[in-house]
Amino acid sequence: MKVFLIAGEPSGDRLGAALMEGLRDLVPDMRFDGVGGEGMEGAGLTSRYAMSDLSVMGLAEVLPRIALLRRRIHQTAQAIADTRPDVVITIDSPDFCLRVLARARALCPDLPTVHYVAPSVWAWRPGRAAKMAPLVDHVLALLPFEPPFMQAAGMSCDFVGHPVVTEPPADPADIAALRARVPGRVILALPGSRRGEITRHAPCFGAALAQVLGPGDRVLVPTVASQAALMRAQVAEWRVPAEVVDDPRAKRAAFALAHTALAASGTVSLELAASDTPMVIAYDLNLLTRLIAERLIRLDTVTLVNLVSDTRAIPECLGRNCTTPAIAGALQQVMGDDAVRADQRRAMALTLERLGQGGPPPGLRAAQSVLAFLAARGRTPA
Repeated sequence: MKVFLIAGEPSGDRLGAALMEGLRDLVPDMRFDGVGGEGMEGAGLTSRYAMSDLSVMGLAEVLPRIALLRRRIHQTAQAIADTRPDVVITIDSPDFCLRVLARARALCPDLPTVHYVAPSVWAWRPGRAAKMAPLVDHVLALLPFEPPFMQAAGMSCDFVGHPVVTEPPADPADIAALRARVPGRVILALPGSRRGEITRHAPCFGAALAQVLGPGDRVLVPTVASQAALMRAQVAEWRVPAEVVDDPRAKRAAFALAHTALAASGTVSLELAASDTPMVIAYDLNLLTRLIAERLIRLDTVTLVNLVSDTRAIPECLGRNCTTPAIAGALQQVMGDDAVRADQRRAMALTLERLGQGGPPPGLRAAQSVLAFLAARGRTPA
């Protein structure tokens, strides 16, 4: 069986790698093609081009790369038409992936398609589900409340669990080594994983931390290796003792040691929940994207812990409210109020339970869902 996968972000790459491993566990001679990063390449994919070509977000960031993205759309759709896979699985990155599927479906009308990560139609642009339906047959959802939105638009959909529930815990030896080097109370700062997020958030994060840190407090700044140099340059401007951590083992130890975290909005809130770390979420966009988002977002919270637990335990400083005074005030409350911290921890535990903690690995559940979908269409592995 031939599977063509497309991932455009590091988070999608991790999902794709786990799905590939699950598929190969169930069908050992499964063959893979497509586009992915280091994780998917480690699981057996030879990527047709660098995944980083697709890793952009926001109107201002996309505009300079439109020509390259158009070339990649055409190239990827033609590769699907040439190889005629048994199924195409697109992973997140809907702006790119759906354009590929539109061209691929024009060339191969009977192509079975699966999209991994349901679009957040419950938050904004609800019409996206209806626009997906002519191009996507089946959806793999990370959040338990998402399948009805997809099914109402005409697609089949399974909740397969969130990968955060399978993240390995920090090694006790790594925790001890970091604690020996970083004494005192540890505060995490997580301005984001994309260049634009880092440059927007780092100045106000640093300024807010300077207002709330006590004597002996230390700030650790976990980041991905590809952004470490940029992050260090930003952190060098802060007036607080801070250290950038880009080694994966040290990053897990930092999460385990942390007293409180200040983080950009995103799946990092779930990673912090898995480490039982109370948090404040802050996020801003460039001005043009923010103005558009303010008109479209329909929810009073964007933090996944709040949404999955159906609470509002995690404070947010978003958009116009992503300011030094607002962030500092929220941090002071979370760092100093035991009742607030206890409420957050209850919400985090409930979130992890609802995301599948203790059940089968999400990658395996996703693989089972894909194979069941194909079997229903009369396509089964040899």
